[in-house]
Amino acid sequence: MAFGTEAVILVEVGVSSLKRTCYDEQGNDEGLKLALDCLPKDRDDVPQRMALYQERMTRYYNQRVKLKRFNLGDMVMQKVSQATKDPNEGKLGHNWEGPYKVVRYSRRGSYYLEDANEKPLFRP
Repeated sequence: MAFGTEAVILVEVGVSSLKRTCYDEQGNDEGLKLALDCLPKDRDDVPQRMALYQERMTRYYNQRVKLKRFNLGDMVMQKVSQATKDPNEGKLGHNWEGPYKVVRYSRRGSYYLEDANEKPLFRP
């Protein structure tokens, strides 16, 4: 609805269509008023539905993810992030770097590494 009138395509102006013949202005206005009355109730329901959806997605993800723990002395590869990737290599550059040796376990999923020359990496 635009400026109090219903928008129609140019073809429907010259040729009668089911949409134009069955249009009831009074019924349409009542339907719009009813939809506007229900709008605040629907807006109040959105945060609850969003929280429920996010909870379901978290539960689904946590059921399928498996935590992999490394022991001290294990050799691992480190994923190359976009920040540390060489821009000259493009998309054909290396995705992994290493191997590195696990030196210390900091917290869940965080390890301190050192390279083959026993030089420690700065960040876990």
